[in-house]
Amino acid sequence: MKFAFCKSLSKREPADGFIVPFWDGPVQGANCEALKLCLNDFHGQQGETTLCYNGDERIILLGLGKKEKASVEGLRKAYASAIKVAHKTKCKSLNLLFPECKQADEFFRGIVEGVLLTNYQFSYKLEKSGPLCEKLTFVGVEKTAMIDYYAILSKGVCFVRDLVNQNADQKAKILTDAAKNLHSKIKTTIFDKKKIESEKMGLLLAVGRGSSHDPFLIQSAYKGDPHSKEHIVLVGKGVTYDTGGYSLKPTDGMVGMKCDMGGAALALGVVKTAAELGLKVNVTAVVPVAENCMGPDSYKLGDVYTSYLGKTVEINNTDAEGRLILADALSYAAANLNPSCMIDFATLTGACVVALGEDVAGLFTDDESLSVDLLAASDSTDELLCQLPLHEAYLESHKSDIADLVNSGGREAGAIKAALFLKEFVGEVPWAHIDIAGPAYVSKPKNYNPTKATGYGLRLMIDFLESRSS
Repeated sequence: MKFAFCKSLSKREPADGFIVPFWDGPVQGANCEALKLCLNDFHGQQGETTLCYNGDERIILLGLGKKEKASVEGLRKAYASAIKVAHKTKCKSLNLLFPECKQADEFFRGIVEGVLLTNYQFSYKLEKSGPLCEKLTFVGVEKTAMIDYYAILSKGVCFVRDLVNQNADQKAKILTDAAKNLHSKIKTTIFDKKKIESEKMGLLLAVGRGSSHDPFLIQSAYKGDPHSKEHIVLVGKGVTYDTGGYSLKPTDGMVGMKCDMGGAALALGVVKTAAELGLKVNVTAVVPVAENCMGPDSYKLGDVYTSYLGKTVEINNTDAEGRLILADALSYAAANLNPSCMIDFATLTGACVVALGEDVAGLFTDDESLSVDLLAASDSTDELLCQLPLHEAYLESHKSDIADLVNSGGREAGAIKAALFLKEFVGEVPWAHIDIAGPAYVSKPKNYNPTKATGYGLRLMIDFLESRSS
């Protein structure tokens, strides 16, 4: 989308639509009869929209809610409603009247992100939906350098969405192609199956055994501050499709499993966006990729496999595969990349969705610095995190008679137990686990997320990296 700025209402250029915002309360300033008539039934409630016409010009009335209760997130959601109307009426160009408010700099972010994150579509339909908006002119506000920042940020979110939304059968190639072309300042190395075997990543190999696609591991490094010793490693779960293996999922539970590489998409997207923003930070994405299928070569219930770390794992649930590939990736990163901290992202457990729903991700860490910074980033971006306890007593459920661990500790406190399993493979490195099973891929489009894949976590993690940047 192209942006333009116009200081006064009278100097605006013609456009397909004109978004006119109102705060909840007595409406003033209507300067045409059509607008006055529409305002009779318009109240200015948050996200409320009414479409009217002044000659050939479409006017989209937009409610922002109570002025005294205005928030950045509220503006994201409100302007998302206006862009949806623009899409339905096939507006390719828009004028947007900036609302009167004291927090102009702060609210500008909410407006821009609400517009850009909603101005996205993904479809395999023969006939596409209406065109996306191509030009937006802000009326009544001067240009700010932050517009480019928010545009890059939103582009990163859409990059993650694109990776998740595409067909599972193509995901292996999609991920490798994306990783090879992230940015000129990013160095990507891909371990093929032979290299994984030589590294003795037994858990990653086990999960990928039943697929016609070989497992692999992506390592994409961005050195934004070569003089700094800090090195942040992001590990993303890359299960390109999850049938559950021999612990076969029911149909309803399998339908959306092309999203099970959401953590991988997020890790790659964060590194890409950090490079495009030129952040003064060193960050590497480590992405283990495998497809969890059922077939004669699939890994078996009751069998024991050896991890990269050397710990052995008895398989008591082949549908608890994400933690297996993450375990090898985490221990590899801890041993070889000299990380100052590690954060992993995974669409890991249905238990986390049951506990927190689709709006909130689960945070697990016993490192206070990581906890403080990640929760602060959550508050700043409105990508919600809820910290859950790493209750050590629950690790008892992972005991095995014949191996060091079993991979599943059962349904009760399932999200916590999965996090405790991962903790066994990080050593002394400061570490946090973020379970994005709820917000990464939602049951239906909502607010400024026009598809099921949301790109959740990218804005959160860029804010976190900014806080750690030199």
